[in-house]
Amino acid sequence: MRIFAVHGITQSGKTTTIENIIKQLKKRRYSVASIKDIHYEKFAIDQEGTNTHRHRMAGSELVTARGYYETDILFPKRLSVESILRFYTQDYVVMEGVIDTNAPKIITAHGTEEIDEKLDDTVFAISGRISNELKQYKGIPVINPITDIERLVDLIEEKVYEKLPEFPKECCDVCGYNCRELGIEILKGKAKREDCMIGHENQNIKLFINNQEIPMVPFVQKILYNAVIGVVTELDGYQKGGNLMVKVGER
Repeated sequence: MRIFAVHGITQSGKTTTIENIIKQLKKRRYSVASIKDIHYEKFAIDQEGTNTHRHRMAGSELVTARGYYETDILFPKRLSVESILRFYTQDYVVMEGVIDTNAPKIITAHGTEEIDEKLDDTVFAISGRISNELKQYKGIPVINPITDIERLVDLIEEKVYEKLPEFPKECCDVCGYNCRELGIEILKGKAKREDCMIGHENQNIKLFINNQEIPMVPFVQKILYNAVIGVVTELDGYQKGGNLMVKVGER
């Protein structure tokens, strides 16, 4: 899964940029999903007085509203981006206004002051209304989301990498960086996604719970790997270098 965010103030062209990115990614046969962060304190789908609100007030820990054309699962709390992404399996996830995650970013803006307020090393493109005036800013390409959307999505394909974990450096520094720093180095072309062994295809052991992969730092990977190998090497049929599958169910 590849994730990236689009940041910008109201009327800067943020949603138009996202709409056209999604359409172009779909045109290229990718599966696409999105996350919209709503910066309004009183926002709630579950309004006071509705049946679902009454269920929640009575103590229901998870409420589902199912209509003829959609199903809404209502969590009575704010979930982290990591928790939300566990429900996603698409090739790309585009996040509108999400700032609390480690991901490449596109800025949309009216002018350069707005860009400077949000600019950091995770920004790989600028778009929105400012693209009617500029072609680049501080070495970053400024791309029109309407007239030049193919070029913008070309850049997304080039720059946006498979999602990195979000471990602190003291937990895992095999690559020499923390997770955010590695993402920046990948965007600069000075590192590769393969430099992180967590979630990579070359990782020699993976843990799935309810079909969701659980990221493990190398230390935990080594403990689990050694525990499994230590047991199965004593069994008939074991072949060194072969693939092993262990399924555990709780009753």
